[in-house]
Amino acid sequence: MAPSRGPQALARTLHKTLSNHRGPVHVVRYAKGTAKYVLSGGQDRSIRLWNPDLGTEIKKFEAHGYEVLSISVSHDNTKFASSGGDRSVFVWDVTAGVTTRRLAGHMGKVNVVELNADATVLASGSYDSTVRLWDLRAPARAPIQVLEEARDAVQTLHVDATTIIAGSVDGHVRTYDLRKGELRSDFIGQPVTSAIPSSDGTTLLVSTLDSHVRLFDTTSGKLLNAFTGHNHTSYRCRACFGHEEATVVCGDEDGAVWAWDLVDATVLQPNPPPKVHDKVITWTEHHPIDPGEMVTSSADGTVKVWRHPS
Repeated sequence: MAPSRGPQALARTLHKTLSNHRGPVHVVRYAKGTAKYVLSGGQDRSIRLWNPDLGTEIKKFEAHGYEVLSISVSHDNTKFASSGGDRSVFVWDVTAGVTTRRLAGHMGKVNVVELNADATVLASGSYDSTVRLWDLRAPARAPIQVLEEARDAVQTLHVDATTIIAGSVDGHVRTYDLRKGELRSDFIGQPVTSAIPSSDGTTLLVSTLDSHVRLFDTTSGKLLNAFTGHNHTSYRCRACFGHEEATVVCGDEDGAVWAWDLVDATVLQPNPPPKVHDKVITWTEHHPIDPGEMVTSSADGTVKVWRHPS
């Protein structure tokens, strides 16, 4: 294998534009496994399943009465959860295209839903400042637990086997160790819009409304790196790791996609990056295995699929 020459350049060549949504698109998620499909949700209350390679819409899921803000796909791609302005969390059967259950209990819009690894537990985070945990195997419709520590809206969640990470507008990232029954709260000091752990769980990537993305050591809470240059002060934007976690990627409020070297936090070329959406980029997600693909969604009403030039 050729020696590494630093992080691979980001996929910046437009492959397809997915433009069937009417109004802002708030979220776009890859399917699991080989991730040949994406799901997007928007202001038009619909969720759409796409083939990003062909740029075609496969199916439209309609049940939400308000905007869709979050989507989480199960490990086997048979179901997904969605949430938004409805105050309820919807669980869908992908093939049938219908909801299999609706979980009510939040007192405000539900900003984020996240399934655990085997899709048995669902976590939801809301404008009402709570995180609710739902057992999808149980017939009961009540949450199995309500986490009420946040003092403002919960914007981002990550769920794994033993922990739940919740980021809030109150400037804290809270890590709940479900096995030990412990809570660790890290004060970032700015409203948190996304919090994503590295695959090995040793670091946490946090984006905040002071135009910063920060990398923290999950054990000590120590700040390892800060990534700046982008404009992010008002909306929920999502930062993520690039391929093999060698880079950090974030779409900003000017419609540009920024990329940084994970280790030294330098901005990867082009610096500054070009404007590729007409409005704020609401979601940025790198393909889980393909080094040369990522997707972005925007308030301009589009989802864009990015690749390396072929």
